[in-house]
Amino acid sequence: MSRRSTWIGLGTASLLLMSACGGSPTSGGGGGGSTEATDAEGVYAEIGELTGSERRDRLVELAAEEGNALSIYTSLNADIADIVVPEFEEEFGIDVDLYRADSETILQRILQESSAQFAGADVVETNATELAVIANEGLTGDYQGEQRDKVNEDFQYEGWTPTRFNIFAPAWNTNAVAGDLVPTTWEDLADPKYDGILSLEVGDYDWYMTLYGYFQDQGMSDADIDAMFAAMVDGAKIAKGHSGQVELLSAGEFGVVAASYTYLTEKARATGAPVDDQPFVEPVVARANGGGVMRASEHPATAMLFMDWYLEDGQQVLLDNGLTPSVMPDGSDPLAGLEVQPVDVQQLLDEGAEWSDRYAEVVRGGEQLPEN
Repeated sequence: MSRRSTWIGLGTASLLLMSACGGSPTSGGGGGGSTEATDAEGVYAEIGELTGSERRDRLVELAAEEGNALSIYTSLNADIADIVVPEFEEEFGIDVDLYRADSETILQRILQESSAQFAGADVVETNATELAVIANEGLTGDYQGEQRDKVNEDFQYEGWTPTRFNIFAPAWNTNAVAGDLVPTTWEDLADPKYDGILSLEVGDYDWYMTLYGYFQDQGMSDADIDAMFAAMVDGAKIAKGHSGQVELLSAGEFGVVAASYTYLTEKARATGAPVDDQPFVEPVVARANGGGVMRASEHPATAMLFMDWYLEDGQQVLLDNGLTPSVMPDGSDPLAGLEVQPVDVQQLLDEGAEWSDRYAEVVRGGEQLPEN
C-alpha cells in the first residue's frame, strides 16, 4: 500500500470509529467509546506499581490463570516476527495467536473489532501513526514499567510505547563517493555536485515534513527551504521502497541516498556491500514504531508480560536482526550522543495528507525509477 493510501485508510478508520457501537466494555468487549474501567485496566494498574522479580513472578502467575494465551497483531516483517514470537513462547510457555499484516490493515481490523465490541488483540505492535490513532480513540491501556521509562524522553507517548526506531540518514556507495562528495550536512545534498548521483524515496513525506520544520526552527525562510529541496531533486533519481533503494545503492545505480533507514544501510554493509553512513549527518530524523496493550484485552497480564519481555530480552532479538531497538540490551539509549529530530506523530495525524501532497509535488521533478 502506498504512503498516500495511508491517509485514505486513516480517513476510513475514523469513519469506522464514528459509527462504532455504544455500550460499556468489559474485558471481553471492544473498549471503544466508553470511559468505564475495564477488567484489563485493573490488572494494568496493579502490575504497573510492581518492579523487578516481584513484577515478573506476578505476571507469570496471572498469565497461567489466563490460560497462557496471547493474541498479537503486528506489522513486523515476517522474518523478524517469526523469531520474536517463538522466543517469547519458549521462554514462558505461552501460546501466541499471531496476526501479521501491514500497518493500515492492522488499524482497520482493530477499529472494526472495536465497533463490533469484540476483543481480538491483547497487544498491537505497529507503526507510530496507526498506534496514535488507536491510542487517541482510547483503545489502549496504561502500560507502565521500568523498561518503558528507559525510552528516550522525546519518544514518550500516551497510550503506547516505542519498541523500535526507523532512523533516516544519508548513505553512500563507498566505491563512488569519497572525499568532499561525502555529505556532512543535509544542505550539502542540494549542491549541484550531486546531480545525477542522488536518490530520494518517493514516500518519505514524514522525513520531508520533519526536516522542513527543523530548518524553519533554524531561521530559514520557507522560500529558501523550498529552493533547497528543489535543488536536491534536480537531477535526482526517485526510487520506491527503502529496501530496493539500498540494493540499487549497493549496485552503484546511484552514489548517495538522501534518507536511508540506517538499519538497512548497516544490514547491507554487514553483508559486504560498499555502503556507509558514518559519521551520521545530523540531526538524524527518527520515527518510532511501538506497541500497546489493549484496554479490553482478555489476557492483560500476558500482554504486560510480553511488553516487559519485548522491551528487555526482545530488544536483543531486534538488534541481532538488524533493527534499531528503542532500548539497548544494556538499558542505554540507542540515540545517545546523536542530535535527533523526532518525527512529530501528532503532526503526521493532523497534517499528513497535506505533507504527502507537498512532497509528491517536490519529487515529481526527479527521474522516476521503475519499482525494484
